[in-house]
Amino acid sequence: MSRAATQTIDDTNQERAAIDATNQQLLAQQNATGNSALAGYQNMLANAGYTQAQQAAVTGATQGALGSAFSALAQRAANQLARTNNSAGFADSLDQLVRTQAQQQAGAAQSNQIAFANNAQQQQSQALSGLSGLYGIDANMLARTLGIPAQLLSTTARLTPVSPSSLKIGFGPVGLNIGL
Repeated sequence: MSRAATQTIDDTNQERAAIDATNQQLLAQQNATGNSALAGYQNMLANAGYTQAQQAAVTGATQGALGSAFSALAQRAANQLARTNNSAGFADSLDQLVRTQAQQQAGAAQSNQIAFANNAQQQQSQALSGLSGLYGIDANMLARTLGIPAQLLSTTARLTPVSPSSLKIGFGPVGLNIGL
């Protein structure tokens, strides 16, 4: 073998080794990213929604705001009584304020509970969509596999269109995309 041919083979082998090293590095980065995303999605799925402390803080802030508003109205009525020295209608006004406050607080509590449930459902749907993207599985099928009723998922997650121009195969953090 000539000296030029030997040099060409050596250069080719060096270039191939560099490409292989780069590919190994990219594969390791891809696996690390996939594993990190997998852990995040699994955590989001397991702990969907606000924590109990966050729910208590939101509820407390909502109820506190309502309480202070109605306290101000009650104080205004008491000031009117003191200014006019006329108690006519004061008891009725306070009764009406208490009824209205109770209705407003019940409505706010109900709205908070609905918002908490919607947030949990949205996060669960996002986690399933993310996991389905990692594993190459339909989110609806993944939900059934995990024992989550499909009707709890958002409509957009359940009706995600599957593109006929691509096929994704794989059951791991890295799937295989095949364009058709």
